[in-house]
Amino acid sequence: MTFKVAVAQIDIALGEPDRNYQTVTQAVKDAAKAGADVVVFPEMWNTGYALTELARLADQDGWQTKQTLSRAAKENQIAIVGGSVATVRAGGQYYNTTYIYDQNGNLTGSYDKVHLFGLMHEDEFIQAGSQGSFFELKGVKSASFICYDLRFPEWFRTVAKQGADVIYVVAEWPTPRIEQWEALVKARAIENQAFVVAVNRVGHDAENSYNGHSLVVDPLGNVIADAGEKAGLTFAELDLDELKTVRGPIPVFKDRRPDLYD
Repeated sequence: MTFKVAVAQIDIALGEPDRNYQTVTQAVKDAAKAGADVVVFPEMWNTGYALTELARLADQDGWQTKQTLSRAAKENQIAIVGGSVATVRAGGQYYNTTYIYDQNGNLTGSYDKVHLFGLMHEDEFIQAGSQGSFFELKGVKSASFICYDLRFPEWFRTVAKQGADVIYVVAEWPTPRIEQWEALVKARAIENQAFVVAVNRVGHDAENSYNGHSLVVDPLGNVIADAGEKAGLTFAELDLDELKTVRGPIPVFKDRRPDLYD
Protein backbone atom coordinates (compact mmCIF):
# COMPACT_ATOMS: atom_id res chain seq x y z
CA MET A 1 0.00 0.00 0.00
CA THR A 2 1.29 3.45 -0.87
CA PHE A 3 0.33 6.70 0.80
CA LYS A 4 1.16 10.10 -0.71
CA VAL A 5 1.91 12.92 1.71
CA ALA A 6 2.20 16.63 0.97
CA VAL A 7 4.46 18.65 3.26
CA ALA A 8 3.29 22.28 3.39
CA GLN A 9 6.39 24.23 4.37
CA ILE A 10 4.86 27.69 4.70
CA ASP A 11 5.95 31.12 5.88
CA ILE A 12 3.77 32.29 8.76
CA ALA A 13 2.68 35.93 9.02
CA LEU A 14 3.23 36.85 12.67
CA GLY A 15 0.00 37.97 14.30
CA GLU A 16 -2.03 37.87 11.07
CA PRO A 17 -4.50 34.96 11.31
CA ASP A 18 -6.63 35.93 8.31
CA ARG A 19 -3.61 35.95 6.03
CA ASN A 20 -2.44 32.60 7.40
CA TYR A 21 -5.85 30.95 6.96
CA GLN A 22 -5.76 31.99 3.30
CA THR A 23 -2.30 30.50 2.88
CA VAL A 24 -3.37 27.20 4.40
CA THR A 25 -6.59 26.98 2.37
CA GLN A 26 -4.69 27.48 -0.88
CA ALA A 27 -2.06 24.91 0.08
CA VAL A 28 -4.78 22.32 0.71
CA LYS A 29 -6.18 22.94 -2.77
CA ASP A 30 -2.74 22.64 -4.37
CA ALA A 31 -1.92 19.43 -2.49
CA ALA A 32 -5.21 17.84 -3.54
CA LYS A 33 -4.65 18.77 -7.19
CA ALA A 34 -1.30 16.97 -7.01
CA GLY A 35 -3.01 13.79 -5.80
CA ALA A 36 -1.86 13.77 -2.19
CA ASP A 37 -3.71 11.63 0.35
CA VAL A 38 -2.83 13.97 3.22
CA VAL A 39 -1.36 17.46 3.61
CA VAL A 40 0.55 18.47 6.74
CA PHE A 41 1.20 21.97 8.14
CA PRO A 42 3.70 23.40 10.66
CA GLU A 43 3.21 24.54 14.25
CA MET A 44 1.28 27.65 15.41
CA TRP A 45 0.46 28.63 11.85
CA ASN A 46 -2.55 30.80 12.67
CA THR A 47 -0.61 33.35 14.76
CA GLY A 48 3.06 32.44 14.86
CA TYR A 49 4.73 32.85 18.24
CA ALA A 50 2.90 36.09 19.05
CA LEU A 51 2.44 34.84 22.60
CA THR A 52 1.93 38.24 24.21
CA GLU A 53 -1.01 38.86 21.86
CA LEU A 54 -2.92 35.62 22.42
CA ALA A 55 -5.82 37.42 24.09
CA ARG A 56 -6.49 39.10 20.74
CA LEU A 57 -5.37 36.38 18.34
CA ALA A 58 -6.03 32.90 19.76
CA ASP A 59 -8.82 30.89 18.13
CA GLN A 60 -11.77 30.54 20.52
CA ASP A 61 -12.27 26.80 21.06
CA GLY A 62 -10.50 26.30 17.72
CA TRP A 63 -13.73 27.31 15.95
CA GLN A 64 -12.25 29.12 12.95
CA THR A 65 -9.56 26.50 12.47
CA LYS A 66 -12.03 23.63 12.65
CA GLN A 67 -14.36 25.29 10.17
CA THR A 68 -11.53 26.09 7.77
CA LEU A 69 -9.90 22.67 7.84
CA SER A 70 -13.14 20.70 7.75
CA ARG A 71 -14.41 22.62 4.75
CA ALA A 72 -11.08 22.43 2.92
CA ALA A 73 -10.77 18.69 3.52
CA LYS A 74 -14.31 17.96 2.33
CA GLU A 75 -14.21 20.24 -0.72
CA ASN A 76 -10.86 18.88 -1.87
CA GLN A 77 -11.27 15.27 -0.69
CA ILE A 78 -7.93 15.23 1.13
CA ALA A 79 -7.00 14.44 4.72
CA ILE A 80 -5.33 17.18 6.76
CA VAL A 81 -2.93 17.03 9.68
CA GLY A 82 -3.54 20.62 10.64
CA GLY A 83 -0.18 21.56 12.04
CA SER A 84 -1.06 23.36 15.24
CA VAL A 85 -2.78 26.61 16.17
CA ALA A 86 -3.09 28.86 19.20
CA THR A 87 -6.44 28.24 20.86
CA VAL A 88 -8.24 29.64 23.91
CA ARG A 89 -10.83 27.83 26.00
CA ALA A 90 -13.18 28.46 28.90
CA GLY A 91 -11.39 30.22 31.72
CA GLY A 92 -9.04 31.99 29.34
CA GLN A 93 -6.46 29.21 29.11
CA TYR A 94 -4.38 28.99 25.96
CA TYR A 95 -3.22 25.83 24.20
CA ASN A 96 -1.05 24.83 21.26
CA THR A 97 -3.44 22.47 19.47
CA THR A 98 -3.40 20.11 16.49
CA TYR A 99 -6.60 19.16 14.64
CA ILE A 100 -6.73 16.20 12.23
CA TYR A 101 -9.41 15.78 9.55
CA ASP A 102 -10.18 12.93 7.18
CA GLN A 103 -10.92 13.45 3.50
CA ASN A 104 -14.64 13.84 4.22
CA GLY A 105 -14.11 16.74 6.58
CA ASN A 106 -14.61 14.75 9.79
CA LEU A 107 -12.50 15.52 12.85
CA THR A 108 -10.58 12.31 13.61
CA GLY A 109 -8.19 13.53 16.29
CA SER A 110 -6.74 16.45 18.20
CA TYR A 111 -3.71 17.01 20.38
CA ASP A 112 -2.54 19.65 22.85
CA LYS A 113 1.23 20.05 22.99
CA VAL A 114 2.53 18.22 26.05
CA HIS A 115 6.08 19.57 26.34
CA LEU A 116 6.26 23.38 26.42
CA PHE A 117 9.44 25.11 25.30
CA GLY A 118 10.75 27.48 27.95
CA LEU A 119 13.44 28.94 25.70
CA MET A 120 10.68 30.57 23.61
CA HIS A 121 8.62 31.38 26.77
CA GLU A 122 5.83 29.04 25.71
CA ASP A 123 5.42 27.76 29.25
CA GLU A 124 4.62 31.29 30.48
CA PHE A 125 1.53 31.62 28.28
CA ILE A 126 0.27 28.17 27.27
CA GLN A 127 -1.15 25.22 29.19
CA ALA A 128 0.40 21.80 28.65
CA GLY A 129 -1.66 18.95 27.27
CA SER A 130 -1.99 15.64 29.08
CA GLN A 131 -2.94 13.06 26.43
CA GLY A 132 -1.40 11.55 23.33
CA SER A 133 -2.84 11.60 19.82
CA PHE A 134 -3.42 8.31 18.01
CA PHE A 135 -5.73 8.13 14.99
CA GLU A 136 -6.27 6.65 11.53
CA LEU A 137 -6.24 8.41 8.18
CA LYS A 138 -7.36 6.37 5.19
CA GLY A 139 -6.84 3.24 7.27
CA VAL A 140 -3.26 4.18 8.21
CA LYS A 141 -2.52 4.09 11.94
CA SER A 142 -0.94 7.38 12.89
CA ALA A 143 0.24 9.57 15.76
CA SER A 144 1.03 13.28 16.00
CA PHE A 145 3.40 15.40 18.06
CA ILE A 146 4.45 19.05 18.24
CA CYS A 147 7.98 20.46 18.00
CA TYR A 148 9.68 20.23 21.43
CA ASP A 149 8.01 16.83 21.95
CA LEU A 150 10.67 15.58 19.52
CA ARG A 151 13.28 15.71 22.28
CA PHE A 152 11.35 13.22 24.45
CA PRO A 153 11.75 9.71 23.02
CA GLU A 154 9.82 8.22 25.91
CA TRP A 155 6.73 10.21 24.90
CA PHE A 156 7.01 9.03 21.30
CA ARG A 157 7.39 5.41 22.43
CA THR A 158 4.40 5.70 24.77
CA VAL A 159 2.16 6.66 21.86
CA ALA A 160 3.87 4.74 19.05
CA LYS A 161 3.64 1.40 20.80
CA GLN A 162 -0.09 1.47 20.02
CA GLY A 163 0.93 0.57 16.47
CA ALA A 164 1.63 3.83 14.64
CA ASP A 165 2.78 3.33 11.05
CA VAL A 166 3.14 7.05 10.33
CA ILE A 167 4.23 9.64 12.90
CA TYR A 168 3.62 13.33 12.24
CA VAL A 169 5.72 16.08 13.83
CA VAL A 170 4.73 19.72 13.29
CA ALA A 171 7.13 22.46 14.31
CA GLU A 172 8.53 25.96 14.38
CA TRP A 173 12.14 24.82 14.79
CA PRO A 174 14.64 27.72 14.60
CA THR A 175 17.57 27.74 12.20
CA PRO A 176 20.41 27.52 14.78
CA ARG A 177 19.22 24.08 15.94
CA ILE A 178 18.24 22.62 12.55
CA GLU A 179 20.96 19.94 12.61
CA GLN A 180 19.48 18.63 15.86
CA TRP A 181 16.04 18.61 14.21
CA GLU A 182 17.31 16.40 11.42
CA ALA A 183 19.09 14.00 13.79
CA LEU A 184 16.10 13.68 16.12
CA VAL A 185 13.59 13.11 13.32
CA LYS A 186 15.71 10.25 11.97
CA ALA A 187 16.15 8.79 15.46
CA ARG A 188 12.39 8.80 16.18
CA ALA A 189 11.79 6.98 12.88
CA ILE A 190 14.44 4.32 13.52
CA GLU A 191 13.60 3.57 17.14
CA ASN A 192 9.84 3.40 16.50
CA GLN A 193 10.14 1.61 13.13
CA ALA A 194 7.71 4.04 11.54
CA PHE A 195 7.62 6.66 8.82
CA VAL A 196 8.04 10.17 10.20
CA VAL A 197 6.60 13.20 8.42
CA ALA A 198 8.14 16.25 10.09
CA VAL A 199 7.01 19.69 8.95
CA ASN A 200 8.83 22.89 9.85
CA ARG A 201 8.15 26.48 8.79
CA VAL A 202 10.28 29.01 6.92
CA GLY A 203 10.62 32.75 7.41
CA HIS A 204 11.16 35.01 10.41
CA ASP A 205 9.39 36.36 13.46
CA ALA A 206 10.42 39.02 15.97
CA GLU A 207 13.08 36.84 17.62
CA ASN A 208 13.84 33.85 15.40
CA SER A 209 14.55 32.70 11.87
CA TYR A 210 13.34 29.38 10.44
CA ASN A 211 14.89 27.56 7.50
CA GLY A 212 12.50 24.69 6.93
CA HIS A 213 14.17 21.38 6.12
CA SER A 214 10.89 19.56 6.61
CA LEU A 215 11.61 15.85 6.27
CA VAL A 216 9.93 12.62 5.35
CA VAL A 217 11.93 9.71 6.75
CA ASP A 218 11.46 5.97 6.36
CA PRO A 219 11.62 3.41 9.23
CA LEU A 220 15.34 2.87 8.63
CA GLY A 221 16.12 6.56 8.97
CA ASN A 222 16.56 7.22 5.26
CA VAL A 223 15.38 10.62 4.05
CA ILE A 224 12.69 10.18 1.38
CA ALA A 225 12.13 13.91 0.96
CA ASP A 226 13.75 17.12 2.23
CA ALA A 227 11.82 20.33 1.55
CA GLY A 228 14.95 22.47 1.65
CA GLU A 229 14.74 26.09 2.74
CA LYS A 230 12.01 27.57 0.52
CA ALA A 231 8.27 27.83 1.08
CA GLY A 232 6.11 25.43 -0.91
CA LEU A 233 4.75 21.91 -1.13
CA THR A 234 6.97 18.83 -1.13
CA PHE A 235 5.57 15.38 -1.91
CA ALA A 236 6.59 11.88 -0.86
CA GLU A 237 5.23 8.38 -1.45
CA LEU A 238 5.22 6.11 1.59
CA ASP A 239 5.41 2.40 0.80
CA LEU A 240 3.74 1.02 3.90
CA ASP A 241 4.64 -2.55 2.92
CA GLU A 242 8.22 -1.67 3.94
CA LEU A 243 7.12 -1.74 7.57
CA LYS A 244 6.82 -5.54 7.58
CA THR A 245 10.33 -5.88 6.17
CA VAL A 246 11.79 -3.60 8.83
CA ARG A 247 9.84 -4.83 11.84
CA GLY A 248 10.14 -8.54 11.15
CA PRO A 249 13.89 -9.10 11.70
CA ILE A 250 14.18 -6.58 14.57
CA PRO A 251 11.02 -6.73 16.71
CA VAL A 252 11.88 -3.86 19.05
CA PHE A 253 8.40 -3.58 20.53
CA LYS A 254 8.31 -7.29 21.35
CA ASP A 255 11.80 -7.14 22.86
CA ARG A 256 11.10 -4.21 25.18
CA ARG A 257 11.61 -4.65 28.95
CA PRO A 258 8.85 -2.49 30.41
CA ASP A 259 9.36 -4.16 33.78
CA LEU A 260 12.61 -2.21 33.99
CA TYR A 261 11.69 1.20 32.60
CA ASP A 262 7.94 1.79 32.36
